[in-house]
Amino acid sequence: MGLHLRFTLKQLQVFVAVAQQNNVGKAAQKLALSQSAVSMSLSQLESALGQSVFERHGKRLQLNHWGVWLRPRAQRILSEAQHLELGFAGQQLISGEMPIGVSQTIAECLLPDVIGRLDQQYPQLRVEVSVSNSELVVDGLLEHRFALGIIEGNCFDSRLEQALWCDDELVIVAGKQHALAQVENVKMAQLAKARWVLRESGSGTREIFQSAVNGRIKNLKVWREYSHVPTLIKLVEQGSYLSCLPKRSVEQTLESGQLVQLQGHELEMLRRFSFVWLKSSGNSPLRDCVIQTARELIH
Repeated sequence: MGLHLRFTLKQLQVFVAVAQQNNVGKAAQKLALSQSAVSMSLSQLESALGQSVFERHGKRLQLNHWGVWLRPRAQRILSEAQHLELGFAGQQLISGEMPIGVSQTIAECLLPDVIGRLDQQYPQLRVEVSVSNSELVVDGLLEHRFALGIIEGNCFDSRLEQALWCDDELVIVAGKQHALAQVENVKMAQLAKARWVLRESGSGTREIFQSAVNGRIKNLKVWREYSHVPTLIKLVEQGSYLSCLPKRSVEQTLESGQLVQLQGHELEMLRRFSFVWLKSSGNSPLRDCVIQTARELIH
């Protein structure tokens, strides 16, 4: 006995787009369809399912509990359909939108080269990048706003898959005029007396630094917190503060002599950059393409 599906891939595609945009007009623009076509497709899907999947609040649409249940399953079906199509096309039709969330260090130091290579090799692939700290990237994955995340450190959420990209090192830096800049072997007691400007709580950089100094410095004097690394670098350059920053982010200022890497404190702060994605998302040729390109460029 044959199986007769009551809904189509197009209807699922419209549903996912509206779920992402929370608005029919924006979803229509993203799909290059008319608003009436999107509304009709959504209505047909709800009729076929026998359930409403959105709560309407004026022009804003919010997923109800049925919509929340349907979303990851619809995304998985669409991903598998795309995988099937690309398999017959010999991987020459890598195209579409790939929303990714990345932490700031990765966005500033590593991602531009990856995006450049993707633009050259896959001109029909549009990578949409959102920059935030690692904690918020994970939240975005769980809320289905990103198809891929690239974070600092590890993620222990059982709903996510994780794969290593490359290693990174955190260093303690001072401005060239800071009193500790000329000290050959800096002691923990000297670090404890210093004033610090650091990344915000929730960032991978901050978590690794806090873990390293835990039990060694009781009352760290944190004067300012910023999510913007260039702001931290400028503050440290002025000579009044210390900071802990990714070596990739401060290489140029270390080479120019504006910043000095402090030595002798015995704080080893190595970390890993990792790709993360929802286990429930299934196979994704676009995700595989981004990961493979990133690994080819940076090991």
